[in-house]
Amino acid sequence: MKTRFILIETSHAGNVGAAARAMKTMGFDELVLVRPRWANVLRKEETIQRASGALDVLNNARIVETVDEAVDGLSHLCATAMTPRDFGPPTRAPREHFEMLVRGELRAKVPQGLEVGATGAADGADSATAASGAFGETGIGLLFGCERFGMANEDVYRCNVALSIPSNPQFGSLNLGGAIQLLAYEWRQALGGFPVVEHAPAAERADMQQVAGMLGHWEQALAHIGFLDPAAPKKLMPRLNQMFNRAQLTPEEIHILRGVAKAMLQSQPPKH
Repeated sequence: MKTRFILIETSHAGNVGAAARAMKTMGFDELVLVRPRWANVLRKEETIQRASGALDVLNNARIVETVDEAVDGLSHLCATAMTPRDFGPPTRAPREHFEMLVRGELRAKVPQGLEVGATGAADGADSATAASGAFGETGIGLLFGCERFGMANEDVYRCNVALSIPSNPQFGSLNLGGAIQLLAYEWRQALGGFPVVEHAPAAERADMQQVAGMLGHWEQALAHIGFLDPAAPKKLMPRLNQMFNRAQLTPEEIHILRGVAKAMLQSQPPKH
């Protein structure tokens, strides 16, 4: 599914780098800039630093003069606007709108000024098929306005929806990089998301013989310091056994606990 992020009249070079980074973390790579403040914004040091390694996104990015050029070939456009516009498209939360798209509940409407045709997806299709069918192999564009003024009315009007990120009503300020990250995440989740990868290998558990040996060592140490009375042990050792079993100790942790027991045995004369 073609997904294009379109930044209109971006004034801060760092935000372009942040956009590239946000996109790449969610698996997107098509970035188009419309009349950015800096003609060389893609090569500025601040841009590269904020991209934090997403240089392929910057290298493939395009700079154009008009929004018409930026949206060429797309059939579904999403504006980002906190304030609804008179005569504008419906305002929805990103998650709600993206879920409707992938379920095939929305038919692609040719945005104002575009000549691209599109067909709807059949009900019951899976997420990827429904999303692809909804756009007739063209795709979706996510449009972001300049940092100070947001999107112009005429650019919002051409879109199919105005996406509004739910936020604190008393403080809805969200920087451009943050907004792009949120929308990229929500769209990726709607498309199926990425699996969570366990980076740390599963810890090896100590076997029962190791646990029993450690408990025997502790029994000696506790008796040595007078905490355990061998003549009347009560249920101390069975309770410690249960506690250590719940902890699912590793061999390294067994070594630590044995070291503690050894230190107790060596720390003072035995108490009788």
